Amino acid sequence: MKESPLEMTYRPTGQKIYFRGLDDPLKVTSITVEIGYLCWAWIEEAYEILNEADFDMLDESIRGAIPEGTGLFKQITLTFNPWNERHWIRKRFFGEVTGRDAQGNPTYKFYDSWLSPDGQIYATTTNYLCNEWLDEADLKVFETMKQNNPRRYKVAGLGGWGIVDGLIYENWREESFDVQQISAKAGVKSAFGLDFGYTNDPTALFCGLVSVTEKTIWVFDELYEKALTNQAIRDRITAMGYAKERIRADCAEPKSIDELREAGLYRVRPARKGKDSINNGIQYIQDYLIVIHPRCVNFITEISNYTWAEDKFGTKINCPIDAFNHLMDAMRYALEDMLVGPAYSFD
Repeated sequence: MKESPLEMTYRPTGQKIYFRGLDDPLKVTSITVEIGYLCWAWIEEAYEILNEADFDMLDESIRGAIPEGTGLFKQITLTFNPWNERHWIRKRFFGEVTGRDAQGNPTYKFYDSWLSPDGQIYATTTNYLCNEWLDEADLKVFETMKQNNPRRYKVAGLGGWGIVDGLIYENWREESFDVQQISAKAGVKSAFGLDFGYTNDPTALFCGLVSVTEKTIWVFDELYEKALTNQAIRDRITAMGYAKERIRADCAEPKSIDELREAGLYRVRPARKGKDSINNGIQYIQDYLIVIHPRCVNFITEISNYTWAEDKFGTKINCPIDAFNHLMDAMRYALEDMLVGPAYSFD
């Protein structure tokens, strides 16, 4: 057995089992084997894969011809707790496309367990009732949960798809809409916000339309990518067509803001963070309905997982978690002028 990186070798044949994290999908795709064929993968806690593209990258990495007669086949196994019914895993592996809506988006029929018609997907739901290794004390935990926290019992106990407890924004929906039609409404303003990232966190650009009269925010586009230099950020935003838009960016990175302005994003300005700015911004946004275009998959992932933090006793506190917050922060920056009023500017 090798410990760094962790791997196990079956000595009679030389075949190996590799253990890897998916914090950087590119590292996983570079794995090669000296003996046999790379064809089986098991992803534990698959729910933590927030971006479907990261899974696609892993899926593609085990592709390749396997000679006949080996008895081998390609298979990826995912195991997880279905905490969020809006996670991409549900549509991809538990949903059958049954048609299209008026906007051309696919409609689904969902299953707890099923075999897809093409035979490529087998998905099943298990729960504690079929776990023969639980003792009386274990069973008591679930029975108590059933009585005291039925919402959690539905997910943790019965394996049903649920909604995360303690969501910060609950008044939102996923819906296709015509951006030009919405922007033509009287009083509707555009709003762009930028949160910087690099190695561990993505750079996130929020693109929205806002109506103070209708108390509605329409989220129509996004940028969500790691390892972007400031020059690359400029290039991405320019390619998206937003180089001339007024963009509020995280004021904690004044050097990056200056570099973006020098590179051609002349209307990037620092957000004016202040005392309690996070909670004040959240309270302001909570008064609005948020309509999210289906193409904004990362925004949907974040907003459906962005929750209040907990203290050591598990009690929710008036502070958001430091996760799923890149586009959420960018949205707050974008709406700052509407929250505290515009600052004087030559823009």
